[in-house]
Amino acid sequence: MSELLGRVFLLVPVWLSLSVHEWAHARAAFRLGDDTAARQGRMTLNPLAHIDPIGTVLLPLLGVPFGWARPVPIDPRRFDPSLMSRAQGIAFTAAAGPFSNFVLSAGAIGLLAGIARFAPAAVAGNALTVQLLYVVALVNAALGLFNLFPVVPLDGSRIAAALVPDALRPAWNVYARLGPLFLIALVLAPTLFGVSVIGWPLEALRGWLDRLLAVP
Repeated sequence: MSELLGRVFLLVPVWLSLSVHEWAHARAAFRLGDDTAARQGRMTLNPLAHIDPIGTVLLPLLGVPFGWARPVPIDPRRFDPSLMSRAQGIAFTAAAGPFSNFVLSAGAIGLLAGIARFAPAAVAGNALTVQLLYVVALVNAALGLFNLFPVVPLDGSRIAAALVPDALRPAWNVYARLGPLFLIALVLAPTLFGVSVIGWPLEALRGWLDRLLAVP
């Protein structure tokens, strides 16, 4: 597979992963009583509703290992207070995105395990389905892990903000204002320093998948 075709091939799991991620945010908010995303047509798995021309198309085609979709609009003021507090609702809707990616990754791994067990010829032949599931497993694990970092504007920052004690709120606000700088550092760290904040768990997962798919 040529480099360009490989990048186009990568768009499939990237669009799937980002679409499920944003849908999960919208669905969680809807469950709490906020239909803002639903009214704007964002509570859908259709990638066209979530695509960002740069973050979802251009960067993956350029081979940049980073991307994003259009954020789903959420209005915490519309959350039903009988279900949970506003802070808990914000944390719940934020966590829904990474959680959905972990579910997708686990599902892809489960399917790969089934193929390795019952259709080893597909694994030996490096079938397209096997390649796609392999990438889905890794992309979703990476997306879920990366978004859990408590750095603005990642989902982890909204989870952390909802849990920060009032006494530490001023310090958190100062940290949050510097969020874009920390985000840039996270993205550029592998290139500048050869260190990835999620490199170790992803390499461990990749090694485990390679052993799972090893043909005797």
